[in-house]
Amino acid sequence: MSAVAGIYKWELLKLRAQKRTYLGLGAAMLVPIIFVTALAVKGSGGPNDIPLGRYLRATGLATPFVVLFFMSIWAFPLITALVAGDIVSSETQNGTLKTILTRSRDRGQIFAGKVLAAFTYTVVLAMAVVGTIAGIIEWGFKPLVSLSGTPVSASHGLGLLAASLGVYILPLAGVAAFGVLLSTVTRNSAASVVGTLMFALLMQVLDVLPGTESIRPYLLSVQFSAWHGFLRVPADWAPVIRAFWVCALYAAVPLAAAYLVFLRRDVAGE
Repeated sequence: MSAVAGIYKWELLKLRAQKRTYLGLGAAMLVPIIFVTALAVKGSGGPNDIPLGRYLRATGLATPFVVLFFMSIWAFPLITALVAGDIVSSETQNGTLKTILTRSRDRGQIFAGKVLAAFTYTVVLAMAVVGTIAGIIEWGFKPLVSLSGTPVSASHGLGLLAASLGVYILPLAGVAAFGVLLSTVTRNSAASVVGTLMFALLMQVLDVLPGTESIRPYLLSVQFSAWHGFLRVPADWAPVIRAFWVCALYAAVPLAAAYLVFLRRDVAGE
């Protein structure tokens, strides 16, 4: 475990040195600020047709939920794909993977460190923190009204936000896992990133196609809204529980395939 921890730390340091890391982080932090600023300048009205949108001006705690709704389908998967699709392929293109694989570290340990780094890079938390602070500054730290119309205390609202983020990260892990697979197999960062986005797009297309009703509950795209279950009183656990095992499958299968490919990587051919 100590070897994996060391590799994981090194992978995080490499991510910190990449510009794309800060592009994603900056976007996640700027969007809620711009959102709150725009609504403050507007003075009235809001996105009343989305979950908690009608309560946006009643409490700042609604802000991160509303921004998460806007960014959940495309923005965060895109940011995740930029890193996951590059985590292995960039080493190949830069000619550094051969050096890494010929070191004393086990290949499985190297792969585990890279996967952990890809999974760690989620900017949802940054969005939530900035969105909450910006919202509270503008509209105050007040009770939140659930989707069931039941008021919940401000402190409880923070707990619901944390739980919602935890569930939302599950499908993001599925996207990251597919990105790691493409990054390992294609050895091309651009192809891996685009392929990961196409995978997310395919999930969205299947979600709206007629005749796919029977498989919709098990599409990865549907799991991006599973966190809505925590916004009801009492909580609706059905979509949350389904998201846990569905996302686990979406993550486990590509990771297992990527692991086998990584283990058999021909060092001499790098």
